[in-house]
Amino acid sequence: MKEKLQQVFSLAKAERRLALIPFLTAGIPSRESFGKQLQLLAQEGADIIEIGVPFSDPVADGPVVEEASLKALDQGVNLDYIFEVLAATPLESQKVLMGYFNPFYQYGLEKLLQKCLQCDISGLIIPDLPLEEYLNYFPQDSKVSYIPLIGLNTSRERMQAYSQLNPPFVYMVSILGLTGSELKVEEVLSQQLKLAREVFNCPLVLGFGLSSPEQLDPIKQYLDGVVFGSSLIRYLQNQGTVEGFLQKWKIAL
Repeated sequence: MKEKLQQVFSLAKAERRLALIPFLTAGIPSRESFGKQLQLLAQEGADIIEIGVPFSDPVADGPVVEEASLKALDQGVNLDYIFEVLAATPLESQKVLMGYFNPFYQYGLEKLLQKCLQCDISGLIIPDLPLEEYLNYFPQDSKVSYIPLIGLNTSRERMQAYSQLNPPFVYMVSILGLTGSELKVEEVLSQQLKLAREVFNCPLVLGFGLSSPEQLDPIKQYLDGVVFGSSLIRYLQNQGTVEGFLQKWKIAL
């Protein structure tokens, strides 16, 4: 599974572009249309699709993703629904799940990993699970990769600890704040990206606060991929289409 994610970045690099990684909360825009949206994302060039698992207390998410999460929960969206949709929706794009630890734990971690393998989900992003707790709860030889989140205040020593896991890629949080907050490229972000490049021997992607490709111009040289979530959800809520949203990113990147 790890190799599939690595191949995505190798292909993007060969094509001299950044990998496109849209985030979409499961059940959005609606419970009935979610699978179709995944298909459209894959057809329109998403390299990896990050699927958000709804949770009632999404501490890392801003108002757009939080509202989407609560809407999905009201529709009865849960992990069983997500796996059912994915099992019935073949996609060329690679898939990762982003969710908080509580829903995963309540579901059962062994069952979770089995379902991920059955649905060809290559990795997990768990914002509220520290590295030490991950090592306690998940098997080290799991074929479903742990994808670390690092931020503007992550130390070199902490990065080195994450690097020991040999992850398929690392997710850099661009701001000290919530998803959907506007990214402002500052010297601290550039320096942190440089540091991550020194420490990790794997692709580096940037997310949180991205709304336009132009934001990446000063730092594009440090990146292998870009994640956009709140801006995509907001675009769909305003009657936009997946095709229209991804087109501007494909042209720019």
